[in-house]
Amino acid sequence: MSEQWLYPTILLCIYGFFCSHRPLEPFLTAFLMGPDKNLTETEVVSKIYPFWTYSYLVLLFPVFLATDYLRYKPVIIVQAVSFIVTYALLLKAENVGTMQLLECFFGLATATEVAYYSYIYSVVEPSHFQRVTGFCRSVTLLGSAIGSLIGQILVSVAQVPLFYLGIITLVSFCIGFVASCFLPMPSKSLFFHQRERSSQDEGALEPMNCSQLFEKPEEPESKIQLSADERTTLKDNTSSSGLLAVLKMLWSDFLECYSSSTLLAWSVWWALSTCGYIQVINYAQPLWEKILPSKDFEIYNGYVETISTLLGAFAAFVVGFVKVSWAVWGELALCIFSVVIAVCVYLMDTIRNIWVCYTSYMLFRATYMLLITIATYQIAANLSMKRYALVFGVNTFIALFLETLLTVIVVDSAGLGLDIFVQFLIYASYFAAIAVIFFIAGLYKLFKRRGSGGQNELTSTETVPEA
Repeated sequence: MSEQWLYPTILLCIYGFFCSHRPLEPFLTAFLMGPDKNLTETEVVSKIYPFWTYSYLVLLFPVFLATDYLRYKPVIIVQAVSFIVTYALLLKAENVGTMQLLECFFGLATATEVAYYSYIYSVVEPSHFQRVTGFCRSVTLLGSAIGSLIGQILVSVAQVPLFYLGIITLVSFCIGFVASCFLPMPSKSLFFHQRERSSQDEGALEPMNCSQLFEKPEEPESKIQLSADERTTLKDNTSSSGLLAVLKMLWSDFLECYSSSTLLAWSVWWALSTCGYIQVINYAQPLWEKILPSKDFEIYNGYVETISTLLGAFAAFVVGFVKVSWAVWGELALCIFSVVIAVCVYLMDTIRNIWVCYTSYMLFRATYMLLITIATYQIAANLSMKRYALVFGVNTFIALFLETLLTVIVVDSAGLGLDIFVQFLIYASYFAAIAVIFFIAGLYKLFKRRGSGGQNELTSTETVPEA
């Protein structure tokens, strides 16, 4: 293992661990509605939390381009600073306006996550891609799980006030910031800073094997991931026409990518389900707080987040060994699992028992992570690797756009501002509607193939096309 390979990987893993190590996060709603901030449920749910969604949507595409133009490292530093500002404001803020501002900074931190998942591919050789991808993803999941577990132990066993969990989280972000400053600066990027390559260099850029995708199970906080095999033939262009050339290339690739009906189907599920998933994750804590108020009872949110994170990672890993003809049964499988998700959300809403709610939440997250990993593989199997970032970026943008509409209508006080139980009933119905859509699509595909006698399609194997 060469020093050139090891140094940036270690630094990025340190950064990823400490930026995902957030002991306060499982107790954020309890912190805001508790004696530290004394905010009401309406203020937290309808006036503060929606600002994360709005800022994330607005910043996603500009940050995507800026990440490439600035060559990753500056954007990683911006992310670390955004996390620090977010939690510094959280600890000091006393009113709704400041809380809304910190949600905007958190939206910036989330949008800049693209830099973390793309940086490593610009500074290490292609032969190390699979290993460093597994390291970086595993470390972030480990940091999240350990942070939730430590937070719960400090609250339940040591009776540590939630304010000090915020301080620990802020210190973790500061350590991540220090690590980001020592990252080496990449000399190239995906679009704006492509160096001339010889035929030998181009031959070295082999497509990623689909098994790599299972090394990095998806989180909604994960959203756009870039790989070096997505580099295009666009040469280094710093002239005024550089941005226009990039946008034209993106549009051309967009039209070509979504001309595949299979890719389009999986992308539709990706966008629809991710919208609902993020919404449930964002507002699960207010629901738990309504069922079991933290001021009157001991809560176990940290344990739940730890177990659900590990279950989700395990589910995403296991699916890599499942042999199913997804080309035939994909839509019906999405239908069945979408029903499972809808039932989980419905039980969270209607039973109103905290243990049923916790269990349903864990099953909900594990099922989603399993399906999003399958979707990742299927999209990759029907896509040229150099367009990987584009498709996942578009899917994420559509998911955020739909989530914004849902937030404006259902959650925001400027819209209906519905009660949290009514909101979750709507989310359960939303996933049920997704199940119906893919049930119809699955039946249509089966009847169409049976009617046309498309035996070749039924027995065809799925391969990843070369870039």
